[in-house]
Amino acid sequence: MKFRRSERLVDMTHYLLNHPRELVSLTYFSQTYQSAKSSISEDLVIIKETFESQGIGTLQTVPGAAGGVKYIPKIKLEEAQEFINHLCKLIAVPERLLPGGYLYMTDLLGDSQILNQVGKLLASAVSEREIDVIMTVATKGIPIAQTIAHHLNIPFVIVRRDNKVTEGSTVSINYVSGSSKRIQMMSLSKRSLTEGAKVLIVDDFMRAGGTINGMVDLLAEFNATVAGIAVLVESEFQEERLIDDYISLVKLTNVDMREKNISVSEGNYFSSQVDFL
Repeated sequence: MKFRRSERLVDMTHYLLNHPRELVSLTYFSQTYQSAKSSISEDLVIIKETFESQGIGTLQTVPGAAGGVKYIPKIKLEEAQEFINHLCKLIAVPERLLPGGYLYMTDLLGDSQILNQVGKLLASAVSEREIDVIMTVATKGIPIAQTIAHHLNIPFVIVRRDNKVTEGSTVSINYVSGSSKRIQMMSLSKRSLTEGAKVLIVDDFMRAGGTINGMVDLLAEFNATVAGIAVLVESEFQEERLIDDYISLVKLTNVDMREKNISVSEGNYFSSQVDFL
């Protein structure tokens, strides 16, 4: 079937958006649409310019016989700033306060639009890195990890605090919670990771970094390496934090239970090495 250019542009855009970071050869597009590679190249230039102007991402060209094109998810600086400001306002609502100074975040993690944007921002921040898999700990980090995994087109694995028979053989370690100083356990199925995997660690909330540090130690048991650390919210912590190199969207600076006041600001997203469109 011969495609008109308008049809090719729509279908190619749809394919690229659904296969982020996957190298697609010009031969594949040429055979699929029964068009010359020169025409396909012109189409890709149009798609690239549109992606970048609309803040969708960019196309990366890989030269050579085995080359092709990759869709790399990116975001505009202005769009990222607007969303993080909006997120700060949502989190600062006094009604989020729970006993003990905890924050109710379930509604945000259950909002598909907010979750998708969180995933897009964090995926954009690490889209140029070599990452094989995303790791998070049950349970609130799961939707964030899943969304980032979707935008990066890679799998994700879940670290659990107890063993499940459905996980098969597991590797377990004890770790010390950075804030409460309690010894806790986490485990991961032996089948979850391959040796030497490059892993992005994701969590919804970080205080001292004990849980994330535990996941770093767990990765060592698999001879895997940390490709990056990304969190939705980091909390102000007076003592020495166990994690230094990470990306956060929002920073919780103070919680006043008596006045029911939540103080938040943007995280280190804009000061970390993030390439914007």
